[in-house]
Amino acid sequence: MTVRSLTAFCCFSILSGCSSLSSGSSSSSTGASQETKSTAYPGSGEILLASQNVTVPAGDEGLKRSIEAREAGINLDGASRTPLDESIEPELKKQAEKARERLDSDEDGIAEEDITVDKHLWHRLRGLFALDHSVTDKRVQQQLNWYVKHPSYIDRVVERGGRYLHYIVNEIEARGMPGELALLPIVESAFDPFAYSHGRAAGMWQFIPSTGKYFGLKQSWWHDQRRDVVDSTDAALRYLQRLADRFDDDYTLALAAYNSGGGTVSIAIRKNTRKNLPTDFWSLHLPTETRAYVPKLIALAKIFDNPEAYGIELPIIEDKPYFEIVATESQIDLAQAAKLAGVDIDEIYLLNPSFNRWATSPDGPHRLLVPVANAEQFRAGLAAIDPDKRVAWQNYRVVSGDSLIRIANKFGTTPAVIQQVNNMRGSLIRVDQRLLIPTARGGTGDYVFSQSQRLAKKQASGEGQRLEHKVQSGDTFWDIARDNGVSVRQLAAWNGMAPGDPLFPGKNLVIWSKEAKPSSTVVASRGRDKAMVRKVGYSVRKGDSLATIANRFSVNVRDIASWNDLNTARYLQPGQSLVLYVDIRNSP
Repeated sequence: MTVRSLTAFCCFSILSGCSSLSSGSSSSSTGASQETKSTAYPGSGEILLASQNVTVPAGDEGLKRSIEAREAGINLDGASRTPLDESIEPELKKQAEKARERLDSDEDGIAEEDITVDKHLWHRLRGLFALDHSVTDKRVQQQLNWYVKHPSYIDRVVERGGRYLHYIVNEIEARGMPGELALLPIVESAFDPFAYSHGRAAGMWQFIPSTGKYFGLKQSWWHDQRRDVVDSTDAALRYLQRLADRFDDDYTLALAAYNSGGGTVSIAIRKNTRKNLPTDFWSLHLPTETRAYVPKLIALAKIFDNPEAYGIELPIIEDKPYFEIVATESQIDLAQAAKLAGVDIDEIYLLNPSFNRWATSPDGPHRLLVPVANAEQFRAGLAAIDPDKRVAWQNYRVVSGDSLIRIANKFGTTPAVIQQVNNMRGSLIRVDQRLLIPTARGGTGDYVFSQSQRLAKKQASGEGQRLEHKVQSGDTFWDIARDNGVSVRQLAAWNGMAPGDPLFPGKNLVIWSKEAKPSSTVVASRGRDKAMVRKVGYSVRKGDSLATIANRFSVNVRDIASWNDLNTARYLQPGQSLVLYVDIRNSP
């Protein structure tokens, strides 16, 4: 690793009293790079990447376009706004704007003249800088020129990251890692805790599902730890440390691997070695995004190291914690937590962005991040409340025709949650049975940053005719987008998804079409159905089952049963005739 001041870096490592993490094997790339297929060598634990394709994280590029458009006086349409801007329903816009203002500004901000230079967080961060800022590669200068030209971008990302930066800097210093890594969430997500890229990456550090799982970041109906401030920071720094160990402590190569995968960087190194070419980051032939990724971080570090030299005034962040971690010991309604802490619920969501719903997960982690000034009040409030009353419960009596799925849909939960709460082993219920169901204490407007409200806002943003499409068996993003004259990326973004996310039959998608005539919301047409769906006669073969036939023709078992009036509990007989309606493009 090329360092600015090796002596300074070593001193900080010693003074911290902590050693870096033990050497670990590399793993698949984070969401800032791409969704990858990975294989592991038996016994080695090393994950090798099978893809070199990369995607751009939504948070950073979206905010850049927003800043450029604002400075040019252009009003961006919904598809171009950042994910957090599109996170809630139109009728809650006023509350959303208030929450956004809280995210992008510090109402309790301290004037610069009230803080001495040595108490700035920037002062401590600069002492941790260890990468070489003197590199003259033109890519660094290009990124530097953009940042200098758009100082409002720096203001926005710093104010947005003010909640999290002190914690991140502390973690980096304790591990003896280069301080520049504290600025990496700017490159990854523009410090947007709800960022979700078209590469299926989530959170400030942009982990894709597979890499998040590898580093212990759980994803469930209740929460997504890829967005958890504490857990995702720990996972990101562990991952970066492993990559640095793999590439002989060269953090430019480690950063490149964080973006595009360790396998991608290793392949590029081997190619240069065979050609007797240098194998440093600046000499490698890497994917386009990765070639710009490290220069972005170096350019930002140069600005934060000496902002006056570039005519930039950094928003002041005092060198003290913004939040405390408070143990809750049990599940708790987030609206109730906000009331106990004496803060807006928006603040609770912004400090705890991993929670998808109106409450923390019943399986933990049983903790909440709250502003330092409110921590003791929150602890006192928790102590005064019975753990059983921290979540509201609905005592529901099962009626004829009910199923766990119907009940779950009615109360905005899942069958698994109902089963867990009521200690049910199966899904069988009976009439007049009593079920306890956890429910939100507040109204919809109290949970504006919950997953459902963020999705509703995304689906409400767009221009033209709003259409609704119910996913059918065999549907793909590409088919639906083509039929309605929109791009795959637009379609996915309107519905809070990535193009690689699975589509399940019955899911409703919102489409904004500029070609449709203005009128009330209509169902998206399936023009391809008449041309592509055919009635097919099929004779059952020995060994066939409804499942194997459904898989063979890309249809649903229930549809086959419905088309042929079958009892799914009975076996098929060889020679039995079936009628199928199949999309000929998805069938053998």
